[in-house]
Amino acid sequence: QVQLVESGGGLVQPGGSLRLSCAASRSIFSFNVMGWYRQAPGKQREPVALITSGDVTTYADSVKGRFTISRDNAKNTVYLQMNSLKPEDTAVYYCNALVVGVPVRNYWGQGTQVTVSS
Repeated sequence: QVQLVESGGGLVQPGGSLRLSCAASRSIFSFNVMGWYRQAPGKQREPVALITSGDVTTYADSVKGRFTISRDNAKNTVYLQMNSLKPEDTAVYYCNALVVGVPVRNYWGQGTQVTVSS
């Protein structure tokens, strides 16, 4: 069973920064894609940033230029650096790991709360 443990959430003022971490219980080389999703109250969960095993990254339009996803293979950890935070970034942020195969295997962390408020 794969475990993904997020950390780094908290309360930050608008314009501030946070770095989220997602530590996996096994080598992240085994995942085809890892990423961060978020879910705000009353809204559906949405993708924020994804990174493939080949280090190709994609971002939601709302976070482009402000957020950066990266991975440290030696530490089996994926990061999300969030800068210039806005109140609309407030949400629970979830780490995800995907293995493309038969069947597709999709793993989620427990989530970490990010609140952007003055």
